[in-house]
Formats: sequence, structure tokens, C-alpha cells
Amino acid sequence: MESFTDKIKKEDKIRFQLEGKKAVVFGVANEKSIAWHIAKTLNDNGVRIGLGYQERVESSVLPLLEKLDNPIALKCDVVDDVLLDNFFEAIRKEFTKVDFLIHSIAFAKKQYLQGKYYNIDRKGYQVCQEVSSYSLTELVKRIFPIMNNGGSIITMSYYGAEKVIPDYNVMGVAKAALEASVRYLAYDLGERGIRVNAISAGPIRTSAASGINNFDKILEEARRRAPLKRNITAEDVANLALFLCSDLSKNITGQVIYVDAGYSVMGI
Repeated sequence: MESFTDKIKKEDKIRFQLEGKKAVVFGVANEKSIAWHIAKTLNDNGVRIGLGYQERVESSVLPLLEKLDNPIALKCDVVDDVLLDNFFEAIRKEFTKVDFLIHSIAFAKKQYLQGKYYNIDRKGYQVCQEVSSYSLTELVKRIFPIMNNGGSIITMSYYGAEKVIPDYNVMGVAKAALEASVRYLAYDLGERGIRVNAISAGPIRTSAASGINNFDKILEEARRRAPLKRNITAEDVANLALFLCSDLSKNITGQVIYVDAGYSVMGI
């Protein structure tokens, strides 16, 4: 399917004015990842990409680098301070300054994405919150000294942060904390013109989504109830991220922006 960025004329792309910009992207696991689609779309609009990826997905991430223009990619885990130190020092040396941060990270054990929410134990809750929510604050803290004024920070959320989605459980609680963090970070960083926003995407068939119980039913229900009567794609999310990185969104910050074919506006 032809993408939005393929359809617009070459001269129209200049409106995004992203040539020469640099982005740090966390969350690429394979070619189905939302983070990958965002990285590729930014790359295709002139942005140089720095990827932080986990060692366990190295075999699926490294081949993707051939599709990017002069990227930098390093192993990194957001719960490992040594790896974080090494990653951001390498980014500072290679990029000097950064314009965008893409945070597309979440984790909870599959056993906590089914059944009753209250059955989660303390450690399971803490791990989910640290990886899925606090990691945004950790990355912002580290990238802030090397981020250009007027930059853009984007994280990924889901409707389960606002309403109960059966089996989403602890992840919904973590996403709610993530969305609150977006608002506070937007306030903290606003004096330098840095915007912080969340994209709340409709359900997408990614590798991470496979861990959610009854995900096929969630997809079908979203398609059935959405005003546009369709599911969205990772490419739809990437196109919104492109807009949020551009100066066309210079006065949008602290927001949770839905791209879900309208599903979130429905009451029944």
C-alpha cells in the first residue's frame, strides 16, 4: 500500500523541514515494530537515526539498518545504567546534538496480561512500570542536555490507559502513568520549546501485541466499532509521528493524540 509520504509531491516534503535533523529511537524489535516504521519514515524525510535495541533482538534489527541512511545502532536496555551511559555517550560523540526522541517501549509478563488485574504481584507491577512508564523519564533525563531547543519527544500509548480493556490489565495502569508523565515532562521542557506528546494508537498486529490475550478479538472489536470501520497500521502511526516532529506541530505539547480510526470517540 502506498504511504502518505509516497503520495505527496517532492516539493511538498520540504514543508516538514527535517533534512539534517537527528533522532534517537528506542523500541525497534523487528520490521513489524511501530518504532521501526517511525524510524524509517523519519529517515526517508532526511532524519539521521540512532537506534537503541536490546541484545535479544539483534538478529532481527541489524538487517534493517541497511534500509537506513548512515544510522548508528547500539545495544541498550533501559533498566541497565551502564548500557544507558554507553549509549548516550556514543550518541553525543556521533551526533553532538539531537532533535527527536522516540520512545516505543513496554513490557509485562504474559501471565499478567490475562485474567484478573489484582493477581499481579509486586515485582511484576514494578517491572511493568519501570520499563513501560518510568523509562520515558529516564531517557528524557539523559537526552535533555544534548537536545536542541524546539525538539520533539514522542511516546506510544493506548486507549487502555483511559478505559478498561479486558486482559490489558497492568499495562493499562502503566500507560496511564506514562500519559501523566507526558504532561509533566511537557511542562518541564516547554521553556526550551521542546514538545512532549503521546500517540495513542489503535490495536496493531505487532510482535508485542501477540502477548495480549484475545488480541484478535480486540482487533475485530476495534474495526467493528470505529466510525471509519477499519483497523489502523503502523504506517498510520509513523505518519503522525512525522507531523509531530515537524514544525507544523510547534504548538502541540502535553497531548495524547489518537490515531485509531475514531474508536475512542464511541460510547457504545
